[in-house]
Amino acid sequence: MQPPFINGDNGLVSVGLTNPKSATNVASILRAAGCYGVSSVFYTGQRYGYAKNFNADTRQMHKIIPTIGVETLQTARPAGATVVGIELVEGAIPLPAYQHPDNAFYVFGPEDGSLDQITVDWCDDVVYVPTNGCMNLAATVNVVLYDRMAKSDYSQGTALIRASRDNNNRIKV
Repeated sequence: MQPPFINGDNGLVSVGLTNPKSATNVASILRAAGCYGVSSVFYTGQRYGYAKNFNADTRQMHKIIPTIGVETLQTARPAGATVVGIELVEGAIPLPAYQHPDNAFYVFGPEDGSLDQITVDWCDDVVYVPTNGCMNLAATVNVVLYDRMAKSDYSQGTALIRASRDNNNRIKV
């Protein structure tokens, strides 16, 4: 079940990964994609093949969310999407100040590199997560998607908790 606070009234979300390296990171990104209602994940490069069936994604989101290999992320831009590059680069907008578009295509660089200048120039917006040092790719995707959700209108309360929690969790406050 995808959370209603990302899709529906709050628009569409797609993620683009530039030649992701780590199987663990891709699996964690797919898990985040399922948690935050991402409609599709695009990736470039050949390294994703190592991650496709990696067991870190216990919900098997790669079988639910379209995960599509493309030659370039520019060719994968969803119709009407605002391209948001996520990169530690001078002149970028700090994430806490950023207003997420309804239809967003978030583009991330590889774990062992950065978005190239051509990609940064192609993006409609470039955003960075203020940190001391750079974060892990999967952590960055999680933070950006969480920020989007936190800034949206998501008053799901008990229904969301019941749909999202572990089957054995019956704890109440």
